[in-house]
Amino acid sequence: MKWDDHGMKTPLARAKGLGAARGCVENWIKLRVTAIGNAILAIWFFWFLSGVIGASHADFTAALADPRNAIPMILLIISMLIHAMLGVREIVEDYFHNEFFKISKLVGMYLCFFALGVASVFSVLKIAFTGGL
Repeated sequence: MKWDDHGMKTPLARAKGLGAARGCVENWIKLRVTAIGNAILAIWFFWFLSGVIGASHADFTAALADPRNAIPMILLIISMLIHAMLGVREIVEDYFHNEFFKISKLVGMYLCFFALGVASVFSVLKIAFTGGL
């Protein structure tokens, strides 16, 4: 592999083509921003859950249908899925060295997170607009 210490290449020659370090800063910042958003939204989520513990299904859906609860729930879903996607992407890029497996894993991961996000946001929107009917 390119980063192996075989042959007569200099360390600079082995490092060329492996990517720039500055590309990681953007992902690092995104992970920190989504972590802060998750922390703030988790506080709201636990407050919301404390108000609906023991409630019937109709009461729960009525509480979630309120825009003051539906919007933070959608934001929590999006923020958590983006944070999870960035974390899993970092793991895949670090530990999968075969390019075919790495790319196929990333594509499958992106499709899975996208499908989870669409299904989750659709569920909240259905409750918010129809009252869960």
